[in-house]
Amino acid sequence: MTIASRAKKVTTHTLQEMKQGGEKITMLTSYDYSLARLVDSAGIDVILVGDSASNVMAGNDTTIPITLDHMIYHAQCVEKAVDRALVVVDMPFGSYQGDSKNALDSAIRIMKETGGHAVKLEGGIEIIDSIKRIMTAGIPVMGHLGLTPQSIYKFGTYTVRAKEELEATKLLNDAKALEEAGCFSIVFEKIPAELAKKVTEELTIPTIGIGAGAECDGQVLVLHDMLGMTKDFSPRFLRRYADLGEIIDSAVKKYIIDVRSSDFPNENERY
Repeated sequence: MTIASRAKKVTTHTLQEMKQGGEKITMLTSYDYSLARLVDSAGIDVILVGDSASNVMAGNDTTIPITLDHMIYHAQCVEKAVDRALVVVDMPFGSYQGDSKNALDSAIRIMKETGGHAVKLEGGIEIIDSIKRIMTAGIPVMGHLGLTPQSIYKFGTYTVRAKEELEATKLLNDAKALEEAGCFSIVFEKIPAELAKKVTEELTIPTIGIGAGAECDGQVLVLHDMLGMTKDFSPRFLRRYADLGEIIDSAVKKYIIDVRSSDFPNENERY
């Protein structure tokens, strides 16, 4: 029996055991009750209530517009559905950068109002004070390095990060600083696979990759992307496990035909 299958409730300790046992960690995003219930019952280890809700739920071009209130709402919906998975909630842009007191206040709101189990912050050494202050309240923190979408206007592009030696060295130093500060895990987004492998081997905490190769301790994808519900986003790292976009399109078109032809509802579908 695997470590994951033995866990009736996944915790940060479970993830640490999985890394030590060489067992891969699975993680997907969810933003609402219905899909979170399906994802949890399927056996996912970690559900991320991601600020990517700004894109896939609200239709924004970036993650920057989503607010703390929005994130709390989505996390409340997800938490109601989840029995087993560890629920991690993204702290949105503006809720923790540059002000550790604001970071603590924001994290406390998330934990108290949603029932989530941990928060995730983007950035390295520059947000260490916020991470440490959040942890004084006993709140588990997941880090996020590499491509950090909340900093898109700084980068100016969604291209692969840390390809050059200087940035790669900074990422390694940031990862070690996050580990030392007490983060229980770190997401690596869109960095060279060899760098992700090297940093993963040097850390004692689990790493979760998205566009960072197979040598991370686990993987994460945006649920709507991997289910084929989004069509205009096709990065190299994305594997589509279903084409729900096509299935939904076909179902809606069939419904329209049936209603207009008076085929729906039929004799068995009325009272």
